[in-house]
Parts: sequence; C-alpha cells; structure tokens
Amino acid sequence: MPQSPVAIDSKLPWVGTTIFTVMSKLAAECGAINLSQGFPDFQADRSLFDAVHQAMLDGRNQYAPMTGLPELRQAIAAKVQALYGTVYDAESEITVTAGATQALFTAIAAFAGPGDEVIVFAPVYDSYVPAIETVGAKAVYANLCYPDYKPDWNEVRALITPRTRMIIVNTPHNPTGSLLDAADLEALAELTRDTNIVVLGDEVYEHICFEGEHQSLARHPELAARSLIVSSFGKTYHITGWKIGYCYGAAALMAEFRKVHQFNVFTVHAPSQVGLAAFMADHSRHLQLAEFYRQKRDFFRQQLAGTKFELLPSRGTYFQLARYDAISDLPDTEFAQWLTREVGVAVIPVSVFYPDGWDDKVVRFCFAKQESTLAAAGEKLRGI
Repeated sequence: MPQSPVAIDSKLPWVGTTIFTVMSKLAAECGAINLSQGFPDFQADRSLFDAVHQAMLDGRNQYAPMTGLPELRQAIAAKVQALYGTVYDAESEITVTAGATQALFTAIAAFAGPGDEVIVFAPVYDSYVPAIETVGAKAVYANLCYPDYKPDWNEVRALITPRTRMIIVNTPHNPTGSLLDAADLEALAELTRDTNIVVLGDEVYEHICFEGEHQSLARHPELAARSLIVSSFGKTYHITGWKIGYCYGAAALMAEFRKVHQFNVFTVHAPSQVGLAAFMADHSRHLQLAEFYRQKRDFFRQQLAGTKFELLPSRGTYFQLARYDAISDLPDTEFAQWLTREVGVAVIPVSVFYPDGWDDKVVRFCFAKQESTLAAAGEKLRGI
C-alpha cells in the first residue's frame, strides 16, 4: 500500500467511525442481538419490490430529473397536504434526495458558511455537526435534558446572535423519542420572527408518533415559510438501505437547496422512484405505521418489565431509552460494550450524542425488529 506524501489539514479532525458502525460491528463479532443501529430486520411489502422490478423492465433506467420524478413529487405533495394542510408545489418546492442524510447536508451547505452559527439540540443526531463544520460554520448547542428531553426556549433565545443562520429541529427525536408539540412550534416561530434564520426540520420519523398528531413544521404557516423539511422513505417503508428521502420548502429556499443538490448528487435511482410513487397510492401504509410500531414498542417494554432497567417514555420513533444505573456504575460507552459482549444485546450509548460526552447512564434500544428478535433480546436482558 503506498504511503501518501500529502500533508492533510482535516476539516473534521475529531471525527472517527460512527457509533452505529462500531456497535453493529461489535454485535456481529460477538454474535449479539443487534438493537443498536436503527434498521428493521423484516422485509417491506413485496408489492414495492414488484413495482420497482416492473419499472426496470419497462425501461425506466435512465436519469430521473434532478428534482425527482414528477409522479413521485406529486405524490409527496398530496401526502403533505392531506396530513398537514399546507400546499407545496411539486415542481418548485419538493426535491427527491439520496436519503435524509444527504438532504440534511445539502440544506446546511446551501445556507450556512464560514462565520455562521447553527443551533442544534443535544443529544444531537451525529450527522448534523460534521455537516455544519464541513462548510465552515459553527454548531451552537441547546440542551434537551434527561428525563423528558424537552427544549428550553429561553435557553435557545439566549443562544441566538446576529450570526445565527439556521436552527435544526428533529421531531420525533432521535435518540430520545421525544416530541415537539404545538406550543413548541409557536415558541420557535416567535424566536425566529423578523429574522433571516432558516429552520431545518428533520422529520424522518413523522409517521411514528404515539401521542397525537405529528407536529410538523409544515402545520405552522409562519414556520413553513422559513423551513426546509426532510423526510425518509427508508423509515416509512422499512427500506433504509435504499437511501431515498425528500426535502420540501418554500420555493425561494428550495431554489438554493437545488443549487447544491444538483452538483453533489444530481439525481436519485429512477426505478425506485417509479415504484415508490405507485406504492404511495395506498395511504394506509403510512397512516397505520404508528400503530404498527406502537405494538412493537409495547411488546419490547413488556420484555423488560421486572428488569433493573428504568424505561423512559418513548413518544415517537422506533427507539426506547433506558437508564441502567441500578445495574452498573460503568460509563454508558463501557456499559454498551459490556452488554454486547457479556449479555449478547447491542445498544447505543446516549453520551455519544452530546458534544461533551454528558452521561446520564442511558442507552438506546431499537425495537424495529421482529417479535422473535425482541423476545430473544428480552430473555437475555432479564437475566442480568
């Protein structure tokens, strides 16, 4: 292997391999049940695969339009209007992306740059800050505190400066499973009123909300006008490996988003877009998703009943947080490794989502699994 003579000035010197990759690799090495990385261990509906296959046979194998196939963008617009009551133009306000992570990076790159500040909420999903720093901006942290992980809008107000260019909100929230409510949206609207702040909404778990209706930024007219909103077909249809998502927002914001999108991705796998557009015609597939995952959440919580884990509320997403201080004094990263190696269940330590590694002795389980998988994990965890 050649040795590079290049002196590298890394843009992200502090970034290593993501915790999701680390824990999934450890789970595979140990033969542990992997409840760490957030992906289902069950298949999507066969009809989706058939629709994509048919699109390939029909010759839909060349570049799709940069913004996404018209029929898919129209289906997205119809769904958003039906759910949230806001009309988005399929031609100018919706873009199909190579997953939600690409959409989030593109939105950050389109609006933040050197000298800008972007407010994020810790525990913060791990892709936001590297994207912010890659474009030369600075992440500014507000706190979501154990055990309810609700935002303190007075804290956010104090963090806003003339350099604040963007605020990123994630609801339902990964990793905590907390939700923003209507009062939170009103507070965010008041804070950003008469500013040039762009709000970026990570709403990939929009259909997995267990307590009332999902409070999308699209529901709030004032916020909708300054927001880019990201969602994910992977989370909705159990196809995380396809890496297809979408972003929507006001035309002026979307025009800037597309300037970046067209030169870092340009377009997304065409046959999959055809299949997804057809698959979306059955609205029950997203309308019934919350109940589908509610049953899995409740089943998993029953598996842990009687253990020494303290289960926190899971109001949305397919994640369950649990405090383990009655089991061990280990830091959460060491506890997660011990649990994987010695008990045979892999989890994610929540401290990795904090910039300072703040540790409440809380770990994250993913319950997007077959009941047999959750039952097997429960048997191991009850033995602690």
